[in-house]
Amino acid sequence: MNNSLKQVLLVCVCLFALNGQVIADSLSDANRAFDAGDYAKSAKLFRPLAQRGDAEAQINLGMMYYRGEGVSQDYKEAVKWYRLAAKQGNAYAQLNLGMMYDNGQGVPQDYKEVVKWWRLAAEQGNATAQYSLGGMYEHGNGVPQDYVLAYMWANIAAVIAMEWLYASEFQKIVNYRDSIAKKMTAQQIVKAQQLARKCTGKKFKGC
Repeated sequence: MNNSLKQVLLVCVCLFALNGQVIADSLSDANRAFDAGDYAKSAKLFRPLAQRGDAEAQINLGMMYYRGEGVSQDYKEAVKWYRLAAKQGNAYAQLNLGMMYDNGQGVPQDYKEVVKWWRLAAEQGNATAQYSLGGMYEHGNGVPQDYVLAYMWANIAAVIAMEWLYASEFQKIVNYRDSIAKKMTAQQIVKAQQLARKCTGKKFKGC
C-alpha cells in the first residue's frame, strides 16, 4: 500500500470517528434537553439524527410524536419513526410498533402485524414483548389460540423480569401467567414449562 493511499484511509478513519463522536454528543444534548423538559429543543436535536438513520433518535422522536411532546401529537409520524428503528432491529421500537398496530393508532389494526413485531422483540429478550405475545396466543389474535404457548411466553418473561429486578413488571407478568394457568390442565402446564426451557436454550429464536 503506497503512502498516499495510507493517508487517504487514515483521513477516512479519523472522519468516521469524529462523525461518531458528533452524533454521540448530539444524542446526549437531545437527551439532556428532554430530561430538562425542553421538549421542543429535544425534538429539534433528535430529528436530524433520526433522518440520518440513528435508531435511538428515531425511537425517541417516535415517542415524542406519540405523546405530543415538543411536536404536535401525530400517530402516523410516530409509526414512521418506530418503523425505521424497528427495521434496524431496535427491540423497543418493535414493541412500540406492535402496540400501534394493536391499538390501530396511525395504522389500521392488524393483529398479524402485532404478532410479527412483538415476536421480533420477544426474540431479543424483551420481557414486555414476550408476555404481550403470550396474550395474543391466549386470545387467538393473529395466531391460533394456544394456552400452552401463551403460558410459555409468560413464563419466559417472568424469569427475565426477575433477573433484571423489575419488581412491578415481574408481579404483573406472574399474575398474568397464573391467570392463564387457571384455564389449563396440569399436563398442559408441564408442557408449557418444558417448552419455555427449550425456548430459552435457543435464545428465544424459533419458539
